[in-house]
Order: sequence, then structure tokens, then C-alpha cells
Amino acid sequence: MILSALAGTIWLLAAASALLGASVLVLARTIRNTLYSEDLEQGNEWRYDVNRINNLRDHSAMFRVFYPLIVVLAPLNRGMFRDSLPHVAREIQAAGLSRFWTPEEYLARLQVISLLLFPIFTYFCLDMMGTPGILSAVLMSGLTGYLLRKKLAATAHYRLFQIKKKLPFLLDLVTLLMEAGSTFLQALKEGVDEFRGQPVGIEFGRVLAEISLGKSRSMALESLRERLSDDEITAIVGSIVQGEVLGTPLAHVFRTQADVLRIKRTQRAETIAGEAGVKMLLPGILVMASTVIVILGPFLLSFVYEDYMF
Repeated sequence: MILSALAGTIWLLAAASALLGASVLVLARTIRNTLYSEDLEQGNEWRYDVNRINNLRDHSAMFRVFYPLIVVLAPLNRGMFRDSLPHVAREIQAAGLSRFWTPEEYLARLQVISLLLFPIFTYFCLDMMGTPGILSAVLMSGLTGYLLRKKLAATAHYRLFQIKKKLPFLLDLVTLLMEAGSTFLQALKEGVDEFRGQPVGIEFGRVLAEISLGKSRSMALESLRERLSDDEITAIVGSIVQGEVLGTPLAHVFRTQADVLRIKRTQRAETIAGEAGVKMLLPGILVMASTVIVILGPFLLSFVYEDYMF
């Protein structure tokens, strides 16, 4: 009786060990296949999209790890955020992120981050609030996705600000080099080397690379305008393209546009300085109110206590 029971226990332990070993093997194989970034097999009809996915797997560890989940969420985002996807695509380009991201996949990336944080939010909310904490965890996860989306917009806006800040100096350098006898490509290459690592150097480096690959100057500048999608840069690129069509010397166009950028920057600084007084009005009122309370508070308290004592 005891021996049969012992044998049954041994068989159960062996079966459990086998199942545990098989699960560990399957898990290890799944992780290896997920992290493995060898190029996928492709047919001619899917060549370009698979190349994009392969490059994105190489550039983004999160895309490589959570690729199955991102693939599931991307079509849902394409339906739910159809109107905002073009705006998200422009922000991805303006923020300097990998050009291999599609807007729906990038939104899926933000949603995956929110889902990963959900268990942490749930643990702390349940610990502090009990069962109602689940609703708070859901709200905090949604707020996380919203803030990540706002961070993308803020990153794009700040990078555009950096580009417009340095662009007059790049145009001045290109103008001086062209007036000294350099060609447009030579002058642009020197300007890109001078501003290497900065957003303006990166963007015009892409322009230079596209021209080297066979695009015309107008097409490469149009691509720059589409990537950044900013009013000031759009006006500058339009003036350069128009000057090239009309035969105006590019050095003269660059110098004019650099002066225009400096004037706009000065006007923008004056506008910000003018708005500063209005923005400081509310903090000033609060500071004055708190000062009055600190000064008059002791006297008011003394009168109140005297009335109470008598």
C-alpha cells in the first residue's frame, strides 16, 4: 500500500518535472525566436514592407520583443485613430525617430508600455485603495499612454525649435562657401559636417544623401518640407525651390532666407517677452496675497483671541 502510494507520488513528480522542463524549453525557444533578428523570408510583392520590418527589428528592441502584440494593436489603431495618424506620422519624422515606424505601430508601442505598467499600477492601487483601485489603475494606464503621446509632440516641437535656431547659421555658411566658389553640393556637405550630430545637420544630411542617390535638389528639399511640416521651413524651402526655377542665384536666396529667419526669431522673442508680463500676473497676485496674509495674520489672530478671552 505504502509502496504503491510512493510509486504514484514519484510518477506525479516525474510528470510535473517533465511538464516544467517542456514549458521552460518552449519559453526559451519563444524568447530566442522573438529576439532573433535575422531577415524574414519575403516575396517580391512584400519586399519593401518586409525590409522596413527587418530594419525596425534591428533598430528597436521593443518592436523586436513585442512584435506579435504590436502587430495585433496596429490594425486597431488604424481604425480608431484614422484622422490623427497623418499628424502622428509628421511628429515621428519631426522628432527624429526611425523612419521605419508607421504611426499605427508607434501608437501600439505606446500602448504596450501602458500595458506593461498596468500590473505595477494595479499592485499599488489595490494596496492603497482596495478593490476600487483597479479602476484607478486603468485610469493611470490610460493617462500614461496620453502623456507618452504628448511627449512625442513635445519632442517634435523642441527638435523643430532647435532646427530653426541653427538654420540661419547653416545657410550663412553655405552662402559664404558658394560665394567663395564652391558648388551647392560641396557647400552643403561642408555645412553638414560643421553641424554634425545636431538636428539641422541630420536633416540636411538626409537631403544631401537623397541628392547623391539621384534625386533633384527640388525633390530632396520637398522631402525635407514634408518631413518637418513646419510653416517657417515650408516658406524657406518654397523660396529656394522658386528661386531655382526662376534662375535666381542660390547664394542670394540663402542669404535672404537667413535674414528672414533672424527677423522671425527676433519677433518671436519680442512676442514671448510681451506675453511674460501677462503670464506673471497671476503668480504676482498670489505672492502679494500670501504676503498680506503673513503680515496681517498675526494681528487678526490677536484680535480674535482677545475677543474670545473676554
